[in-house]
Amino acid sequence: MLPVTSIVCISDLHEHLVEIPACDLLLIAGNVSFAFKGDRATKHAYLAGEFKQWLGRVPATEIVLVAGNHDQSIEAWGVPDGLRCHYLQDARIELFALRIWGTPWQPWFYDWAFNAPHRDGEAFLASKFDAIPADTDIVVAHGLPHGHGDHTSAAIHVGSTAMAATLARVKPRLMVCGHIHEAAGRYRLGETEVVNASLVDARYQPVNPPVEIQLCAPSIGEIVASPEWSFPQMMAFRVQRKRWICGT
Repeated sequence: MLPVTSIVCISDLHEHLVEIPACDLLLIAGNVSFAFKGDRATKHAYLAGEFKQWLGRVPATEIVLVAGNHDQSIEAWGVPDGLRCHYLQDARIELFALRIWGTPWQPWFYDWAFNAPHRDGEAFLASKFDAIPADTDIVVAHGLPHGHGDHTSAAIHVGSTAMAATLARVKPRLMVCGHIHEAAGRYRLGETEVVNASLVDARYQPVNPPVEIQLCAPSIGEIVASPEWSFPQMMAFRVQRKRWICGT
């Protein structure tokens, strides 16, 4: 058997603490808070209380979190201490031999959290996304790439051209994002599966289930041999020279 990582993708919880299927890796693409409910101190207390307790009981071996435009307390003060997750803000981590990059930035939207400037916003976003290494397997971001899972109810595409260009450059196997609730679903940009994992609809009601994916890890032809693998497993990876998704 080739090593496979079970992944659950969610975004835009807006304080709806839903049931999560058992998995190796839970990816949370921002907006765990709800901007229309309380001030920053209230949001921070929620993260340090109910949200922290929820993370503690989620049946995931590892959890990655990025922030979104509603997460104003995270922009101001960072995440509370002791959360059972890896918080990524323009940073990388390797889990299950998968190289994961997390970034919270999105195009301008009334100066909410982690917004690009209103003027020259795409240049600002490009400067952030240029840091994403070319060997990244998974990008977790709150904002979307232009033209892929970014259409509003008015059929207007509001995603980032800088992110679309970055995905074309990096060619990660998976991108998990959210932000535009009504466009929740799965899309493809070249070699990358783009998952808008928004849980809520335009009225902030939780209507979408978490998205479950199985991803082969590590990237074929780029592995570092693990002492836990058998010789046939190692050879199966070494002789192939492509990157793949195993199934959904």
